[in-house]
Amino acid sequence: MIFWAVFHQNGDALTVFAKDHTDREMSPAIAAIADPINMAETVTNAGPETDTRSASYFSDMDPANVPAEGESMKLYSTQLYQSINPGWVILLTPLLVAFWAFMRSRGKEPTTPTKIAIGLTITALSALVMVGAVMATNNLESKASSLWLIASYGVVTIGELCLSPMGLSLVSKLSPPRITALMMGGFFLSTSVGNKLSGMLSGLWEGFEDKTHFFFMNFGLAMAAALMLFFLLRWLNAVMREKNIY
Repeated sequence: MIFWAVFHQNGDALTVFAKDHTDREMSPAIAAIADPINMAETVTNAGPETDTRSASYFSDMDPANVPAEGESMKLYSTQLYQSINPGWVILLTPLLVAFWAFMRSRGKEPTTPTKIAIGLTITALSALVMVGAVMATNNLESKASSLWLIASYGVVTIGELCLSPMGLSLVSKLSPPRITALMMGGFFLSTSVGNKLSGMLSGLWEGFEDKTHFFFMNFGLAMAAALMLFFLLRWLNAVMREKNIY
């Protein structure tokens, strides 16, 4: 639940960060290709009548880079940032599978519960990347580079690949055969609760004057869950050995 609560900030808090606080300016060459296929966003400086969407983007922008009154600029669409995580999944999955295979060949592959604990720890680290992003902008007084979001999504994707498929594997391996389907439903119920918690956490975004505190909160939650799981590892691994699925 804690993993999904932190991971699905990409649907709210991280989208707000991308929309209003990330440098999304698109070069004219790329805009010429992206605009006809609706992958570019246009913001216009209309002076006092500038629409809310454009005004929010200009608010923390260097005044020297704001278009002159009456002029527009092209931006990468906010929605494009939602494709970063799937892109990392495609790129990192074969690498992680190869890494686990390498560890297995050396007899050092972690157990499934250990992989989940590692995944939670890495998820916590992705929040620290965003702490760095906020610090780099002096608490959102300027625009952050898109590289911060790309890096954060990259780190959290590694955590996702260590945790999500492993969680499914653990439930299927340890559940009594007659109630395996019920236990899988329980796993997805925990996912839905995590999604609800994600929305509740994102709702706190505006309440933090120092936005680093928001991401420190996410880091603390994920690390607390990871430490709890590390504490339970000896027992979980013993259960795995007992079921001969170590």
